[in-house]
Amino acid sequence: IVLLDCTLRDGGYYNNWDFPKNLISKYLKSMAASGVEFAEIGFRSLETKTFKGACAYSRDSFIKNLQIPSNLKIGVMINASELLNYKTKNPIKNIKLLFKNKKSKVKLVRIACHYFEIEKTLPVSIWLKKRGFKIAFNIMQIADRTDKEIEHLGKICSSYPIDVLYFADSMGSLETNKIKKIVLLLKKFWRGELGIHTHDNMDMALINTQVAVDNGVTWADSTVTGMGRGPGNSKTEYLVIKYQNQINRKVNILPLLELIKNEFEPLQKKYKWGTNPFYFLAGMHGIHPTFIQGMLNDLRFSSLDILSAIEHLKSVGGKTFNKNLLDTDKKMYSGKCEGKWSPKNKIFNKEVLILGTGP
Repeated sequence: IVLLDCTLRDGGYYNNWDFPKNLISKYLKSMAASGVEFAEIGFRSLETKTFKGACAYSRDSFIKNLQIPSNLKIGVMINASELLNYKTKNPIKNIKLLFKNKKSKVKLVRIACHYFEIEKTLPVSIWLKKRGFKIAFNIMQIADRTDKEIEHLGKICSSYPIDVLYFADSMGSLETNKIKKIVLLLKKFWRGELGIHTHDNMDMALINTQVAVDNGVTWADSTVTGMGRGPGNSKTEYLVIKYQNQINRKVNILPLLELIKNEFEPLQKKYKWGTNPFYFLAGMHGIHPTFIQGMLNDLRFSSLDILSAIEHLKSVGGKTFNKNLLDTDKKMYSGKCEGKWSPKNKIFNKEVLILGTGP
């Protein structure tokens, strides 16, 4: 079993990928000690429209200044949507923008794709392989795909130099029988290694990972304390304990437990990741977990509001996150205003005090 920890990448959805450098240093040491083989340090992104921390870009200049243990390999994730839509909309030209340094410490490049993006993005794997990278393709929202579509994915990916074919339970909605079926469908044509990335909406992330491994999956994703978008992921500390005899690496879990106590428990109290009834409902109805995360962190939404929103998203379709669906306040005062009262006449040339809640 190959354990891949993606805390700094998936967990970044809570803190804008802005992790303190001393935390990253402790994290890397604890991963190496725990038997984790790959640490996905973050995204490698082309988009710079808003502020994000270093782990949103994972530049070589950032990585080379980290103290990386010799027995730990570094990975980065790229969104296929960026490769296909950034400026020239040419994935080969865009991948070249992301990997200009020939002496990169990155060993694994993982491309996250929706079904309709995969065929257009696959040629990128040839360019990356020539430069010595290990390559993984990560199929998102696989629960929505038909049997024939899943077979087709295994078939087309087998024609490219991909090392690991991942599938993600993006909505946390997959059940164990579906996991088994997906593995069998992919294996019909795919002969390489398989990986799984689970979400914990319905408290099934660990169980689904176990079922996948029992059926032939050899790469397993996880995050420290499950820190990840929405309810989070399989917990690294649990997978290390469970598979310590199957990973062919020395395991010392003490640094990881100290990291959890000193660094991640305070973060979890602050950001409150983890499953709850709202995430469970979202998982049941295939609603993107970021909707729930956004509402839980927004004081405008009461429990009743969140339940009502879930009912609405069930009917309009909430598989793809759209921030505008949460911005109800912006729609409340839109359009032409009616009435004669003009605040300008009351406050012109006067001191005005504006009161707002929050920090």
